Amino acid sequence: MGKRSVPEVNAGSMADIAFLLLIFFLVTTTMDTDSGLSRRLPPPVEQEETDTPPIKERNVFTVLLNSKNQLLVEGKPMRVEELKDATKEFILNEGRDEKLPEFNQVEIDYFGLYEVSKGIISLQNDNGTQYAKYLMVQNELQRAYSELRNELARRKFRKDYADIEDEEQKAIRKIYPQRISEAEPKNIGKN
Repeated sequence: MGKRSVPEVNAGSMADIAFLLLIFFLVTTTMDTDSGLSRRLPPPVEQEETDTPPIKERNVFTVLLNSKNQLLVEGKPMRVEELKDATKEFILNEGRDEKLPEFNQVEIDYFGLYEVSKGIISLQNDNGTQYAKYLMVQNELQRAYSELRNELARRKFRKDYADIEDEEQKAIRKIYPQRISEAEPKNIGKN
């Protein structure tokens, strides 16, 4: 008996089919993308010839988040849930406490002469801080400013901040400018 011949399979078109399948899956597959914080970076600071005066310690509200995700505000432990109210108290300084920020009198559209806080919030975290905890702290600071702006809009315009005109919003932002200084993460310690 003779050898039986094995039919050959033409593999030339297999590469074409595999390539077409690859293109099909790449085009039809959706991929989730990670989204970060939506923040607008400040413009580059132009070099000034004159030295800026140092910021007084009373005008700085220090918020630290250590590697154990513990929140330290002005050197004292605080729960994240309390941060918004503490921030509002710092910015408002209603009793004009000597330990809280000073004020400048500024001429502002729709308001006339108005006192604006010189307060700055200094936010710093440790290299080992969990991202979720850092975002919680940032959200509370943002909520403090949002609530202050909303309360002023309701008092002056009888509307929520989001519902007033752009020029009115600009005036309110001049009264409550969001001054949050975010320092680069470092090893704060395990306090």
